Amino acid sequence: MPTIADIRAARERIAGTLPVTPCRQALGYGNLVPARLFLKLENLQRTGSFKERGALNRLLTMEEASRRRGVITASAGNHAQALALHASNLGIASTVVMPENTPLIKVTNTRRYGATVVLHGATFDDAVDHAHQLRKERDLVLVPAFNDEAVIAGQGTVALELAEQIDRIDTMVVPIGGGGLISGIALALKELMPDIRVVGVEAEAAPSAHASREAGEIVTVTSRDTIADGIAVKRVGELTFPLIERLVDDLVKVDDAEIATAILRLLENQKTLTEGAGAAGMAAILAGKVPMVEGETVAVVLCGGNIDINILARIIDRGLVSDGRVARLKVRGQDRPGLLAEVTATVAEHGANVLEITHAREFADISVGEVEVLLTLETRGENHIAEIIGALVDEGDRVQSLS
Repeated sequence: MPTIADIRAARERIAGTLPVTPCRQALGYGNLVPARLFLKLENLQRTGSFKERGALNRLLTMEEASRRRGVITASAGNHAQALALHASNLGIASTVVMPENTPLIKVTNTRRYGATVVLHGATFDDAVDHAHQLRKERDLVLVPAFNDEAVIAGQGTVALELAEQIDRIDTMVVPIGGGGLISGIALALKELMPDIRVVGVEAEAAPSAHASREAGEIVTVTSRDTIADGIAVKRVGELTFPLIERLVDDLVKVDDAEIATAILRLLENQKTLTEGAGAAGMAAILAGKVPMVEGETVAVVLCGGNIDINILARIIDRGLVSDGRVARLKVRGQDRPGLLAEVTATVAEHGANVLEITHAREFADISVGEVEVLLTLETRGENHIAEIIGALVDEGDRVQSLS
């Protein structure tokens, strides 16, 4: 198992190449977060994630003969880009196997950084199996995304920086996919700050660490599609799981709606763009799933920012709906002149903005004398939606929220 000495050695190796990423106190969440909250901005690495630390450390520990053979990995995107960039800089040929549904930006960037990309399988685990097959066929050196001592040590350098940037940390919140990041961070921080509480956050769609902890052994879970594709791993690592069990105090899960809300809040309040996996820790905090008390210091790693711009608008829309700031209402009333004007007037009177409106008679499941109005509204939140619904009901309309 890696030690804090390995993490310190990793920091010395990568220091001349990788920057120290900022750690910023997050202001503007006073009504939601009672603690002092700090954000470790790993989304500002050149390739957009913390993965550069582990990939570079692993490459720098390789002997020359291994470098000449070339390297291969399987990755949903961030480890792929990190390995591709630093292998190219070191003159090492790299091959990356990625799931077929990997966001286009991650595939494009991995190729741009110099790797040969092979798209294979529907899941990360399918890509892993194919990478092992190609490694044998082509005599390549495998550089795992998380299940490797040098990779874990490299990821742990985040903690050494944090210990210098924050005077004390009471609770550390870290996203979990395969477990490399949280293993390295927990290993270092538990040594430096023995009383610290480490909380791991998984996507509800792929809670492999949860399932393994409950079973008392590593198990494989069935994963579902999630906007946190970077941590949608069906099985934690054989090296990382024992470290998680020994060093991680709590595990929590977040769903896609909570992640979308966190992405939105980080954009609005912190002017910081994260991908789904990168926002998972913040999602847990904003959803109240990380207990904290006033005055304590909490740090969270924003571990990646490689979000596909083509789907960002959809994620923002989902976040607005989840946050109660976009609502869809179905209003039914008697088909009479002026009904539509009355409905929109009530909406305007209560300060909501109509984004879209549909007036249906023929295709709605209503009686002959009724009309149905579908409204998409910009609102201030759940209480505002309830206020508008109450006002429409008071006017004799039947209202159903479709949000």
